[in-house]
Amino acid sequence: MSGPRITLYGRPGCHLCDDARVVIEAICAETGESYEEFSIDDDPALGDRFANEIPVTFVDGKQHDFWRVDPERLRRALRG
Repeated sequence: MSGPRITLYGRPGCHLCDDARVVIEAICAETGESYEEFSIDDDPALGDRFANEIPVTFVDGKQHDFWRVDPERLRRALRG
């Protein structure tokens, strides 16, 4: 697969999104993976879909978690 395997949907000023980003960046540094991030404020459809769940993470295009990112669960998903 080319491109980032992890996608983070959040919004600026969201402390849970900041926490999720720290976990994701650490796991990416550890595994050599990469991630991309999108603000739900930039897309009304994303805002409607995820407004009450941010941060939301996807792995390989499938929804993985919301609100918090568990590092071990993310590692398993990337191995999986």
